[in-house]
Amino acid sequence: MRRGLAILAAVFCLAAASDPAERLADPAQEARARAMFREVRCLVCQNESIDDSSAELAADLRRLVRDQVASGKSDDQVRDHLTERYGEYVLLKPAFSWGNAALWGAPFLVVGLGLALLVGGFRNRAAEGELSQDEAARLARLSHEEGAGDAP
Repeated sequence: MRRGLAILAAVFCLAAASDPAERLADPAQEARARAMFREVRCLVCQNESIDDSSAELAADLRRLVRDQVASGKSDDQVRDHLTERYGEYVLLKPAFSWGNAALWGAPFLVVGLGLALLVGGFRNRAAEGELSQDEAARLARLSHEEGAGDAP
């Protein structure tokens, strides 16, 4: 009984998530569009796909993707259209570019540079703490003279 209710609830959730009037007539095109929904970010919710979001903008984006797929555009062409219109942020998995690599790599570079400067600073301090031969000889003379000056 519980299993039947769970299945029925799942069917109602799927039905609520997608209005049948919005679906494409061709099941293959609808499947392509639904797969693309999972790749596109809802710009209102920001960390949800338009497939998971119930925001009005997500509904508009779903409609836009369906229209593009129905007009015969390829998945790459639909992605290109979305990024032209909304920027690369609209894609949940943006394409590789040197700009993105710099954005993701910059924090690691800064931390590495900071560690290198820190280690270099410690090495310089250690080198500054040691006396040269001339300084050691002068210190020994001064210590010897101080010790000799104290005796009556």
